[in-house]
This record gives sequence, structure tokens and C-alpha cells, in this order.
Amino acid sequence: MSDKPQAQEPWRPQRETKSQREWQPGQQKKERSIMVLFTSTVLYGEAFVIAFFGLMLYGLNQDSGGIWMLIGSLVLAVIAGGTARMVTKPLGLNIGLIIQVLLIISGFLEPWGFLVGVLFAGAWWYAVVKGRQIDQEKHQREQEQLAWEQEHGSEPEDL
Repeated sequence: MSDKPQAQEPWRPQRETKSQREWQPGQQKKERSIMVLFTSTVLYGEAFVIAFFGLMLYGLNQDSGGIWMLIGSLVLAVIAGGTARMVTKPLGLNIGLIIQVLLIISGFLEPWGFLVGVLFAGAWWYAVVKGRQIDQEKHQREQEQLAWEQEHGSEPEDL
């Protein structure tokens, strides 16, 4: 027998996550940032592109340091993936910006790197700017909704 308490309600599953155990009826869901969603998506996409870019550099430069290009690219891909988990903090956004610059500079190793770097830098800029804008608009809408509910009551009237 397990020493963990069994679910109290019959509809609850036997094994629950921490957030499921702590949930109470009427509890508000934690709001997620659109900027974090956008920027982490860009960084995860970059991680895959950087890894394949490293494989391409290795294939083109096997005799002249291609293995070091592959290792460097794979390390940068892992950093990009790890940074995607840190974009909630200013340090994560700064590291993401550095990754954009490094991706543009990769054009000196392979000319197509300039194009890929500029396209991802544009996606990064859009993710940061538009994500912040959407987050601000969402916060403003929530405040207006809260003010309206305080003024009119939160229960809808029957028509």
C-alpha cells in the first residue's frame, strides 16, 4: 500500500500533479505571457536550425576544422534551447539577442548563414516587441474586466 493519501473525490484520478492537488474550484488560472511563448518558440526553432547548420558545416569542411564547427554549433544549439526556458527574465532575453548576433555572424562561415540569421533576428524582434504589446493589452483588458465586474457584479443577469 502507498503512504500517499488517496483522492478524496471519486472523479479525481489516483495520481495527480502538484498543480492538480492544489487546485480548488473557482481558482484563477495562472496567466501565461505571450512574449515568453513567442520568444521561446523562436529559440527552439533556432536550436534545430543551428544543429543542422553545424552538420552542414561539418560536411563541407571535414578536412579543415569541420568537427570544431559541429561541436560549436551543437553547443550553441543547446544554449539556445536552454535560453528558451529563461526568457521570463531579462538575462534570458539578452542571451537570446546574443544568439541572434552569433547566428548572423555565422554567415562568415557559410554565406547562407547571413540570410538565416537575419530572418531569425527579425522573428526574434517581432516576438519580443509584439509579445510585449499583446501582454500589455491583455493586462489592460483584465483590469477593465475586473473594474466592470466590481461595478456591475460578476454574475450575468438573465435576459
